[in-house]
Amino acid sequence: MTSVYFYLLVGVLCAAFALRAPALLRHWRDPLVRSVSLLLPLGAAVFFFAAPPTISQVNALTGVPNFSVPLVYGIVTAASAALVNLTIIWRGGPEERRRCATRWCVGVYGAVIAAQSALFALGDASDERLRDFDTYYATTPYLREMVVLCVLSYGLANLVLARLCWRWAREVPGLLRSGLLLIVTGSVLSLGYVACKFLAIGARWTGHDWDGVSTTVAPTVSSLASLLQCVGLALPSASQGVTSLWRRWSRYRRLRPLWLTMRAVTPYELVRIPWWSSLGKRQLRRTCDIRDGLRLIAPRLDRGAEQGGRGDARPGALKPDAARHVALVAAAFAALRGTRPGQADPSLEDMLAGDDAQLVRLSDALRVLAVLDHPSGRESGARGAALRRG
Repeated sequence: MTSVYFYLLVGVLCAAFALRAPALLRHWRDPLVRSVSLLLPLGAAVFFFAAPPTISQVNALTGVPNFSVPLVYGIVTAASAALVNLTIIWRGGPEERRRCATRWCVGVYGAVIAAQSALFALGDASDERLRDFDTYYATTPYLREMVVLCVLSYGLANLVLARLCWRWAREVPGLLRSGLLLIVTGSVLSLGYVACKFLAIGARWTGHDWDGVSTTVAPTVSSLASLLQCVGLALPSASQGVTSLWRRWSRYRRLRPLWLTMRAVTPYELVRIPWWSSLGKRQLRRTCDIRDGLRLIAPRLDRGAEQGGRGDARPGALKPDAARHVALVAAAFAALRGTRPGQADPSLEDMLAGDDAQLVRLSDALRVLAVLDHPSGRESGARGAALRRG
């Protein structure tokens, strides 16, 4: 695997972290958000400091041959702890139980990092190795133990992650299940990375040279595993975000017929907002314009709902050509109140008080009536019936 590939993965993980940064700032007290946000920069740090050019520079800056090795191993172990901790939090359960499991995770993996640093200090790693440290020092006292400890801790973390996510995936549906299965796949590939490392190290112990398995195959498997795990972690939250955005956009679009009618009815110019405004601001502006117009024409909609429109609403305050539009709104309101069997009739008070769902239904009814009221409405009868069914 070339150095460019290492840095490409760093860029991907940093971009994913940048996309999650706003959520981290808004919900930094949420342990799940913090765990996911911590895992992404740790993964980026692993690939950045594991790239051969970075290894060479770190060794040169510190003046210690192979100083990058305990640094990279420490970050890998910390990322393994973050994986286990994320699974603990994501799985849920009693608060005290989760806190106890998190403390055990931090304590055990913190001890592993300390042991790795101590073993490196005790060993003799005077020859700088940029790619094959694991196999080159596989028979060196203390250093071999350090390598085995790091690979074992990484494999244990992924084994726990795969087991928990597999059990959970059998209990949940939809995109959450798909994300969990991707994490399981990535974790199994990570176990393949562990197997590659142990094959190469074991070959050195028996006097053989299988270094290519450790220097070529293992990094490729590890990068693919990390990519699948990141996608699996991001899939549920990303799908929720896309679904939420689609619903908001659909609601905004469905309010357009009612909003255009209010523009044709009200005698004053509606407030315009800049074209770069967010969807949330546009939605708020549109609903405010609609409610202002409904208050103005409330006495003409339903005599039984005049309480929702009392105030300054005067029939004479409308535009001169507003009669047809007001009649359409009144018919749509009457149709909406007469076609909801088994449910309470929507009142004008509800619409004026902030029930956006009622406004959307009124706008849908108005859209159907506007089609039927069009001069070619007779030819559009089938279309209007289909719209009513939708």
